[in-house]
Amino acid sequence: MRVLVVGGDGYCGWATALYLSEKGYDVAIVDSLIRRHWDLQLGADTLTPIASIGHRVARWHELTGKKIEVFVGDICDYPFVQSFMGKFEPEAILHFGEQRSAPFSMIDREHAVMTQVTNVTGTLNLLFAIREFNKDIHLVKLGTMGEYGQPNIDIEEGYITIRHNGREDRLPYPMQPGSFYHLSKVHDTHNIRFACKIWGLRATDLNQGVVYGVLTDQTGIDEVLVNRLDYDEVFGTALNRFCVQAAIGHPLTVYGSGGQTRSFLDIRDTVRCMEIAVANPAAEGELRVFNQFTEQFSVLDLAMMVKKAGEDAGMQVEVDHVKNPRVEKESHYYNAKNTHLRDLGLVPHCLSESLLTSLLQFAIRYKDRVDKAQIMPTVTWK
Repeated sequence: MRVLVVGGDGYCGWATALYLSEKGYDVAIVDSLIRRHWDLQLGADTLTPIASIGHRVARWHELTGKKIEVFVGDICDYPFVQSFMGKFEPEAILHFGEQRSAPFSMIDREHAVMTQVTNVTGTLNLLFAIREFNKDIHLVKLGTMGEYGQPNIDIEEGYITIRHNGREDRLPYPMQPGSFYHLSKVHDTHNIRFACKIWGLRATDLNQGVVYGVLTDQTGIDEVLVNRLDYDEVFGTALNRFCVQAAIGHPLTVYGSGGQTRSFLDIRDTVRCMEIAVANPAAEGELRVFNQFTEQFSVLDLAMMVKKAGEDAGMQVEVDHVKNPRVEKESHYYNAKNTHLRDLGLVPHCLSESLLTSLLQFAIRYKDRVDKAQIMPTVTWK
């Protein structure tokens, strides 16, 4: 199958492109490379040094004999979208090509507008291109569990049955996004659902939890193929930040009480979920939603796990509660369903001490690259 990976130079996209290429898919990458530019703007950098996209795909071809075509450009530019759609003729599109950071979207007005224009316009362009070139193309869009917020009821997979005044209907699950970024993902979901309804498109929305891990079987075979490890306050996840903080002897910065609960999955499960979605396409006119995660932890849970793993490795690790820069519930009910992907064959990796040790080893190996000015939060929601 011919699979187009939009945002294939990014963290999830790069790992997915290599995984599918090794599995025998004909893979092409589309990327504007803007993520690297944002690092420069923010004065931040991935902990693991990453090669250029040209060097990456050339090395992959050298090692495996498999070619990955690269189209460099912005999917907000519709003539560019038409160009790569006509040249590659994909059968499936995996859409990672969005600004993916909540803090980035909350920096100021410009970043909020940039996030929503980039994400919503890019997705709309892909929908119109599918309608124009081949309505049978399966769109797999990376969503986020953050679309749901923290409701005081169980989180279903995209839809919920409502009984009201003696009548019943199956409706989209109510969304309570927590940032301008998460709002953009909700807008995407509505636009995709509408396009499926009126044009008969087929799409899968993968509401993904927080992803952790650096290596997959593919990114680990050569240093040129290694993936990102973001630890800064804008793009770094809590688990990444905690591991890097432990490596340099900085107290682990838990926001507020640390009771904020989120869903998580290993990068190896991300790429497998993408394969499952591609191999089992949605029906004509259907937008189906899968909650893509394997486990749930609070922020404080993560901090204590990193503390234990660090201490087991002979490190002295302290936990510090800092003022929460976000506007969010710090203690809440959280129970999300995630059965669809398991039913289709996902066998999850679980967050374990061995993985924590692996992340810590990366953090220790590259600790000289840590910019301590990127540790403490400066972006606030207020």
